[in-house]
Amino acid sequence: MHTHQFNHRVTLQSNVKVQDPATGYMTQSWVDVAKVYAAVAPLSAREFVAAQAVQADVTTRITIRYRAGVTAAMRILHDGKVYNITGVLPDAKSGREYLTLPCTELPAS
Repeated sequence: MHTHQFNHRVTLQSNVKVQDPATGYMTQSWVDVAKVYAAVAPLSAREFVAAQAVQADVTTRITIRYRAGVTAAMRILHDGKVYNITGVLPDAKSGREYLTLPCTELPAS
């Protein structure tokens, strides 16, 4: 991947349990892990059809520089949209240059 392809700023988020100090009640909350540059590409028609065989909802491919700790339990915010990460695929060469993240876009709430 070329550096100029990472031209979108995205936010990685992780789901954590947070305790309300007043009530002690535990709630789930999304917290920012990092803001990183990424290549964001909707799947082409051919890729979308191929992806449906494996993962019916995959609509977007987001590629970031390698970062330890990125998992499919995280999500990405980009341009006012929320994307669930459905997989984490390291690059074929070294496994530590970049990560390809097949994602599903969540409906606007």
